[in-house]
Amino acid sequence: MVINKAHRETRQRKAILDFLRKTRSHPTADRIYDSVRKVIPSISKGTVYRNLQVLIERGKVAVLDIRGTLSRYEIRQDAHYHFRCEACGRIVDLDLPVDPGLDGRIAERTGFVVSGHQTEFRGWCANCRRPSQNTQEEAWP
Repeated sequence: MVINKAHRETRQRKAILDFLRKTRSHPTADRIYDSVRKVIPSISKGTVYRNLQVLIERGKVAVLDIRGTLSRYEIRQDAHYHFRCEACGRIVDLDLPVDPGLDGRIAERTGFVVSGHQTEFRGWCANCRRPSQNTQEEAWP
């Protein structure tokens, strides 16, 4: 019996998954490489990229392709929204209910077949917010 390398659980894939399980951030491939290299010093950046692709294809890792940023990766697979700070680039998961009927409403209006959606909220995190933006009232004239 021949085992496809893409389906084997390698040390490199395990290290990538372990790192993603332990982080609440949405790291870039370079950040994953820097962290995994501490565990596997001989790992190459190419190996990290190839293994991320395999993990995406296997449904174990999701990629966030958010406009204006490098691809980010996460292990969370359930439907959820994200918030991106426009100043520092930090991305956080929003634990808000996802609108399950949105895909159907869009399909009905456009005639398209909707395979899913990704919603990103943008603004400034608490660390980057300017003093004049401390409250909603001050942010809106």
